[in-house]
Amino acid sequence: MLCRFTLIPDGRVLIYRGRPGETFEDALLSFELNPDTALIFSGGRSLPQDKEIEEEEVEIFLASSRG
Repeated sequence: MLCRFTLIPDGRVLIYRGRPGETFEDALLSFELNPDTALIFSGGRSLPQDKEIEEEEVEIFLASSRG
């Protein structure tokens, strides 16, 4: 399974090659991205991180955490 991750705000594109059953949290961790600072969107709707990846393309909005 392939999923294209576009990181916002910098526009960097990451391609995730995963196995069936893997979640967005699995993908974020594989890219060394902190799931606590990421929001996932597809087609204008928010997706939970524990959702199995079925989409071919998503946008990841990265937020900063100062805590």
